Amino acid sequence: MPTALRQFLLFLAVLVPALAQGTIKVGQFASMTGKEAVFGQYAHKGTLLAIEEANAAGGVLGKKIELLLEDNQSKPGESATIVKKFISRDKVVAVLGEIASSRTLEAAPVAQAAKIPLVSPGATAPEVTTKGDYIFRACFIDPFVGTITAKFAKDTLKVRRAAVLSSVSSAQSVGLAKFFRERFTAEGGTVVLEQKFSEGDKDFRAQLTAIKGAGVEAVFIPAYYTEAALICKQARDLGLTVPLLGTDGWEAAEFLAIGGAAVEGCYLVTHYSPESQSPIVKSFHANFQRRWGVASNALAALGYDSARMLIDALRRAGTTEGPKLRDALAATKNFPGAAGTITLDAQRNPTKSAVVLTVKNGQFAFLQDVSP
Repeated sequence: MPTALRQFLLFLAVLVPALAQGTIKVGQFASMTGKEAVFGQYAHKGTLLAIEEANAAGGVLGKKIELLLEDNQSKPGESATIVKKFISRDKVVAVLGEIASSRTLEAAPVAQAAKIPLVSPGATAPEVTTKGDYIFRACFIDPFVGTITAKFAKDTLKVRRAAVLSSVSSAQSVGLAKFFRERFTAEGGTVVLEQKFSEGDKDFRAQLTAIKGAGVEAVFIPAYYTEAALICKQARDLGLTVPLLGTDGWEAAEFLAIGGAAVEGCYLVTHYSPESQSPIVKSFHANFQRRWGVASNALAALGYDSARMLIDALRRAGTTEGPKLRDALAATKNFPGAAGTITLDAQRNPTKSAVVLTVKNGQFAFLQDVSP
C-alpha cells in the first residue's frame, strides 16, 4: 500500500470516530434527592424529553446534545461546586438549573464569571438575573406571582384582612411575602399579621394560633410543598377555616399526599396546567405521559421550556461560543413554550401568563388564567 494512502487511512481512522463522538455538552444541576427532590425530578424529566426530541430530529449544529446531570441533594453549597465542575472539567457550553432560587443564586456567579449561559427553569426570585448578563430564566418572577395572588385574594375571594406566614431561610419566600403585602395593601386590603418559620420546621402551631386570633379572612403561605402541607394540616386542626393561598412551590404530589383533606379548597398561582387547550400543552402533556408514565406538571413544563429555549438559541447563534449563544438567548421573542409564550425583557426575564389552580378531590384543578 502506498505510504500516502496508508497515512490518509490512518487519518480517517482517527478523524471519523472523533466526529461521530462529538456532542454538545449541556450541564443540568437539580435537586434529584433530598427535601425538594420532586422539583428536580420533574424538571429533569421535562429537560430530558426536550433534548431527546431535538436529538431524534437530527440534533443541533450537526451534533447530538449530551445532557450531564448532577444532584445537589437539595442542599445549600452544592450547586456552585457542581457548576464549577461542569465548566472546568466537563467543558459544557451552557447550564440548565435550578428550580429553587437560593440554589440558582449560588451557581449564577460561577456561570457569569466563565461567560457560560445559565438558564433556570423555575427560579423566580428577582435577584437571580441581576447576577449577570449570562443568567436567564424560563419562568415569571416573584413580583408577578405575589401581585397576582394578592389580586386574586382581593378581587375573587373578596378578602380584606389577610395574614402571611413565610420562611426566613428562602429567598423566594421572603420576596413573595413582600410583593403580596405591597399589592394587597395597595388594593385596599390589610395584612393584619406576618409570621415566620425556617426551612425544615415541622411545628407551626404557635404561628397559626396567633394568626387565628387575629381574625383574618385568608392566609398567604409562600413555602415549599413539605412545610406548606404541614402548615395547612395544622391550620385545619386548630380550626382555622379561612382560604389558604400558595404558589408554585406547592405543586407536588407530596403536597396532596401529606396535606390530605386539609388542602382541599386551597389555591395556588403557578405556571402551567395540563388542562389547558393550547396545542403545545396538549402535545407536551401527551408526550410527557408517554415517555414517563406520569402526568406533567409546571416543573416538568418549565424544565422542557428551559431546554428548548437553549436549543432554539443554539440554532439561531449557529455556534456554541458563549458570547454569541448569550446574545441569541437574550434575543428570545415569542417563543412558544409549554408553560406560556416567552419573550425575554432587557433583564432576561420572561413576560408570560400564569394560572390559578385549586385542590379538588385530591387533585390540582384548573381555575383560571391570569395575564400580566
